[in-house]
Amino acid sequence: MSSHGPAPVEFAVDLSAHEMLRRAHVLDALGPDWDPGEALRGEEEAYALLYSGLDAEQQRVYDELVSAGVLPPRGEGHAAP
Repeated sequence: MSSHGPAPVEFAVDLSAHEMLRRAHVLDALGPDWDPGEALRGEEEAYALLYSGLDAEQQRVYDELVSAGVLPPRGEGHAAP
């Protein structure tokens, strides 16, 4: 008997089938009327509204965050696909 313990066992789990099932459930939950283009436009509109009407100090902070790469510039396709 070796003092180093048992030999390591290779362990792998293939989640491909589970991922395909998960995606099927997501699309089923979204329904047949879901329009990804419309969803993206809605996200872009929400983003624009979120950063509209900033006062001078808020705009300065926003500009710093954009310059630092923390936030994307407006109109750069930043909404989640």
